[in-house]
Amino acid sequence: MRCTIKTLYLIRHAKSSWKDIDASDFERGLTKKGKKSIETIGSYLKLRGVCPDIILSSCALRAQETADCLAKKLEFDGKINYMQELYFTDTETLKQIVMLQENDADTIFVIGHNPQITDMANSLIDEHISKIPTMGVVATNFDIEQWSDLGNVKGTMDFFISPKQFQYYIPNQIRAILNKEV
Repeated sequence: MRCTIKTLYLIRHAKSSWKDIDASDFERGLTKKGKKSIETIGSYLKLRGVCPDIILSSCALRAQETADCLAKKLEFDGKINYMQELYFTDTETLKQIVMLQENDADTIFVIGHNPQITDMANSLIDEHISKIPTMGVVATNFDIEQWSDLGNVKGTMDFFISPKQFQYYIPNQIRAILNKEV
């Protein structure tokens, strides 16, 4: 059987605001810091040549805004699938959602919430991640031909990044990109 590499990006939504005391958890939007972190991570992903074939996002406002901003940054021209099922679901349901995706898609972004995003990452790789921070991204490669095989294999973590890492360890090339866009 010929295998291909499929890559799953598990992304926690960017930092959200608690200022509006009347807003429900579902209605919380992003802060300025959250939007800036999307720019930072988006620039990093763009520099790596990453662009998803499919974006699946929780339909909570903060996840939708994260998906929209990241899609724009990466010049994604597909449809973002906003899903109620991604708003505080369990790992098995999250895995099943990914396993049902089209096989011609080699790269999938899932934008959601903790603890589900961290739990999902830990179920798919041998490494342990204690907590994916806001706008953290875990990229995992799978040597599979079909997404439905995701439940039968462990992936290999390609990278785990978060906005905080760019405070101190930022390659000159990314710094140049970020400076041009400011």
